[in-house]
Amino acid sequence: MEGLVIRNTGSWYVVLTDAGATHNCKIKGNFRLKGIRSTNPVAVGDRVEISVNADDTAFITAIRPRRNYIIRRASNLSKESHILAANIDMTALVVTFAEPVTSTTFIDRFLATAMAYNVPALLVINKVDLLESDDDRELLDGVTYLYESIGYKVVKISAKSGEGIDELREALKDKLTLLSGNSGVGKSTIVNLLVPDASVKVGEVSDTHHTGMHTTTFSEMYNLPSGGAIIDTPGVKGFGTIDFKKEEISHYFPEIFEESKECRYGNCTHTHEPGCAVLQAVEEHRISASRYASYLSIMDDDADDKYRKAF
Repeated sequence: MEGLVIRNTGSWYVVLTDAGATHNCKIKGNFRLKGIRSTNPVAVGDRVEISVNADDTAFITAIRPRRNYIIRRASNLSKESHILAANIDMTALVVTFAEPVTSTTFIDRFLATAMAYNVPALLVINKVDLLESDDDRELLDGVTYLYESIGYKVVKISAKSGEGIDELREALKDKLTLLSGNSGVGKSTIVNLLVPDASVKVGEVSDTHHTGMHTTTFSEMYNLPSGGAIIDTPGVKGFGTIDFKKEEISHYFPEIFEESKECRYGNCTHTHEPGCAVLQAVEEHRISASRYASYLSIMDDDADDKYRKAF
């Protein structure tokens, strides 16, 4: 029988069958995805085939073809990858600029990966209630302008006060959306606001390091009362890209790709070449320095699997 993976605990996969039943499933020891070395060969959002034995033990026997997925380098620095979710309509990246601070490098790496795997992305800035000073508000306005100017929708919210939640709810309506971001940015609080009966455990931010502490330890799909569903995932510290071809990286930065059409050389890497329109655009501040730095950091993710964590 076939079904949808709605929860991944690391040991078990909960599958909702087309008949409406749920089964706790395992995978065979030799089960692997062709061409993908992954720490989790099955992800929430996957359509799978399962077999159920007489004693009610169940196994996933096959994965149906995926239309897309979001993937990052596994945190153990190996050549393996970690698939966050599959078959999604959108991804919502939750970021904060206070308690904790999300780096623009992390944002850009995530957005580039979403574009590479054909997943539309929404940027959700949470905890705007903490941005009270003039400098904080200037940062918020600047980041919002930057990402909106290159084509991303930005929703500013406060999960604590409820500000912007209706706008976020409308943006998520009737879509299957992956919710991702650093630990401590408030994903669990957002889930509880959007899905009142979810009762997701909410964590705190470390007073010492001002970083989030993991509370969600597995991935799970929650149906939204207004239609659609969200996939909550554990928070991540860094976002290492994987399987990017250097000549294609600029394609995942819309403003860099647009400027690159004017480069003198067709194979320009936008790092040192004479007549590079991208370098000129950076000098003239038509491409932001932070976005260009993120582009260079992904270029440094070389074939030997050496990469920089984005903190």
